[in-house]
Amino acid sequence: MKVLDLRCSHGHGFEGWFASNEAFETQLSAGLVECPVCADTRIVKLLSAPRLNLGNAKAPAEAAAPSVQASDAKAQLPAEMSPEARWMRAVREVLAKTEDVGERFADEARKMHYGEAEERGIRGQATREQTEALLEEGIPVMPLPIPAALKETLQ
Repeated sequence: MKVLDLRCSHGHGFEGWFASNEAFETQLSAGLVECPVCADTRIVKLLSAPRLNLGNAKAPAEAAAPSVQASDAKAQLPAEMSPEARWMRAVREVLAKTEDVGERFADEARKMHYGEAEERGIRGQATREQTEALLEEGIPVMPLPIPAALKETLQ
C-alpha cells in the first residue's frame, strides 16, 4: 500500500492511498483522483520521505520524546490540523447538527424567522434570488459548500 501526499491546483493538501505507484498514475490519468475539499482533478504528487516499517522498534525521536497523555493529545489536535482538515471537521459538525430540509430551505427559514416553526439548525438548497430575498428580510443565511466526499459513504 502506498500512501501519497497530494495537492490540488488550489493548494489543498491531502493523502491518497493506492495499491502501487502505477495504480495512482492510472487513476490520475483517468481523472479518478480528486481533491476531497474542492473536487479538483488537477492533482500533483508531493515529495515525501519513505516510511520504514521496522517492526516494534521505536524511532530514536519517539524513544527520546516524553509520552503524551491521551487527553493532552486531543487538546492539541485542532491546533496541529491543517486549515483544510479544520474546515472539513467544521463541515462535518454542521452536517451532524443540522436538519437537511432540501429545497424547502427558504420556506423553512422564513417560518422560523416569523415564529411559525420551532427554531432549529437547518441546511438545504436555495437559489441566489431566494438567498438575496432572505437577507433583505433580515434572515441571516450563508452558503456552505459541501465537498462531494462528505455527501457519499466512505469505504
